[in-house]
Amino acid sequence: MGEVTARVEVAIRGLVTSGEYGPQDKLPSERRLAEDLGAGRTTVRLVLTMVAEPTRARVQAAIAELGYVR
Repeated sequence: MGEVTARVEVAIRGLVTSGEYGPQDKLPSERRLAEDLGAGRTTVRLVLTMVAEPTRARVQAAIAELGYVR
């Protein structure tokens, strides 16, 4: 992971863990985050995917455990 990517990841995780954005809140747009964090939109998109993936995996595991099938 590059230096900019790592810096953006820390910043985005900080927005969530600090309580600035709660579970139901929308984060700013990729463009806004990129401007605010001094990074490219591609980097912001990558980090958002990385940050969201563990949560998505936990939700899928919980659904499977409960036996929910669509």
